[in-house]
Amino acid sequence: MSRSELFHHQQRLQSFRVRCLIPDLPESEALLPLLRQIDANAWYSNFGPLVNRYEEQLGILTGAQTLGGEAVTLSSGTAALVLGLRALDLPAGSRVLLPAFTFAATLLAVREAGLVPVLGDVDAEDWTLSPDLARVLCSRHDIQLVLPVASLGAALPVERWDDFIASTGVRVLIDAAAGLGVQRVGRNTPVAYSLHATKPLGIGEGGVFATADATLAERVRRSSNFGFVGGEIAQPGLNAKMSEYAAAVGLVQLDRWPKLQTRRQELWQTYREALAELPGVQVQKLAHAPAMLLVRHAAGATAVQGVCAAAGIETRRWYLPPLHRHPAFSTVEVRGPEGDGRLPVTEALETEALGLPFHTRLRPEDIEAIAAALRTADANRV
Repeated sequence: MSRSELFHHQQRLQSFRVRCLIPDLPESEALLPLLRQIDANAWYSNFGPLVNRYEEQLGILTGAQTLGGEAVTLSSGTAALVLGLRALDLPAGSRVLLPAFTFAATLLAVREAGLVPVLGDVDAEDWTLSPDLARVLCSRHDIQLVLPVASLGAALPVERWDDFIASTGVRVLIDAAAGLGVQRVGRNTPVAYSLHATKPLGIGEGGVFATADATLAERVRRSSNFGFVGGEIAQPGLNAKMSEYAAAVGLVQLDRWPKLQTRRQELWQTYREALAELPGVQVQKLAHAPAMLLVRHAAGATAVQGVCAAAGIETRRWYLPPLHRHPAFSTVEVRGPEGDGRLPVTEALETEALGLPFHTRLRPEDIEAIAAALRTADANRV
């Protein structure tokens, strides 16, 4: 985004009385004790004490430590995906199945790791690439790894993915960019997370790779430091380490997480009551509060977005257009559930899915106004 585009974007945001997404990060006062520790330690990067402490707590949060594994901090969620894919040590050119309904970073990471993306559809209820869909496609096509996405923070069933690995022999890595705090690792299923400011446990920028396999975690950690072992390069790598300053924010965020999670669950309950039985609306099937709230509306996303904008409500078109509609990905292979190139659920989401406001500053009256706008959009449809 150019400076001019950024300026106009900021001007446009100011016109909304209800924002779609507002990050919730620690205030400066809460960070001061840890910043003073950094001053005293004079250790700013290269696996410092705060990073080590943060990784220890992340290992517990993700379930990796319970299973004998570890969590590794990185500079971004994309770095977590790229280094995680490389650490799995698949042959160059191996084919990776991922959903077309996801953020571009998922596919870009596959290419950066020297692998070949293959796009599939998502489930009609939770809008994720399910083990059942993957099983069908892997039985028809040559796939070496599946990269399912915890869409907008919707936790995936790791036990089912562990079973999928055992029955098919196909590797799995979960992209849970927005899922830290709710998505756990499996016994054989590692997970990559993002710590971007827009995520529920965001720190500004950062990523995490968590796995039950301590050896795999160590490969990712080495790769984040150019591949050094001692003074020698033992494997290809890059500089993707987390700084002590980022870890300081992360540690404070983990302290805040119980209250943040409770607040998000309360908002989700209020939303569910407001959207219940609302005509024309399908809400993503979730077991917990989403990171970002996406709905389908029979009136079409463009029409609903217009009604919301007129009411001063900001909305977003997350994951859209689908990956195969982007010019840079026009030649990527697409495999639909019927054996052709059609992706019926993804294509329906393309025209009907809309991101609604969901953040800790929302008030009950904001949610009432959003529900009223959706009701108006449905009335306009008739």
